[in-house]
Amino acid sequence: MAEAANPEGNSLYRLGGTCAATIAVAYLITIPLYAAVGAPPTGDGETWLNYLAGKTTGWWVILGLSVLTDLLFVPVAFSLYFALRRVNRTALLVATALVFLFVALDLAVTWANYGALIVLANHYASAATPAKRLADAAAANYPAAILSSRLEAVYAIVILSIGILITGLVMLRSVFNRPTAYVAVAIGVLGIATLTGSGLAVILNAVATIIWLFLVGYRLYRFAD
Repeated sequence: MAEAANPEGNSLYRLGGTCAATIAVAYLITIPLYAAVGAPPTGDGETWLNYLAGKTTGWWVILGLSVLTDLLFVPVAFSLYFALRRVNRTALLVATALVFLFVALDLAVTWANYGALIVLANHYASAATPAKRLADAAAANYPAAILSSRLEAVYAIVILSIGILITGLVMLRSVFNRPTAYVAVAIGVLGIATLTGSGLAVILNAVATIIWLFLVGYRLYRFAD
């Protein structure tokens, strides 16, 4: 077992542990919100705008929580890098870079397009003329196409899952306990499996990620003791 924890990083460990637990709690909060708004459609812009009718408030809350969790992944990645860099610095650099790439793409691609659709849905619902409604529907076609593409799943799930997978493999040789490492490996495998379009893989990946974040938060707090 390679020694990974560094007493000089106590403040960073506490920050990372708090952020990891906060992400997990935020993910749990979004579950009933997603259940309330229902599964997003895969159609054109007008289909999305009709789906969002009466659901924009729920989606704004989901969007806000999702942006928050994306940003909180940054201190989590830093604290894990600090804790594990003595075990395999190169692997941790790759894993950290993947987490940062996920954060950047998720904010710029996924949630930016959701935000555009939510705004357009409000405009569409209050449009005074058919021509205005038609224009709003046409404007919604681009973000709808982005969110309905298979590539969006790579941005939203696979990149982060591979980063967690690499981190988990490093954890197997560190002071992190093996359950935390095994859950990380499972997240990576399930994340790759989502490319097949399996809804079960998406659900299991999300559940495993929540569990892993709680475990990471606990371990980082233990390092700070």
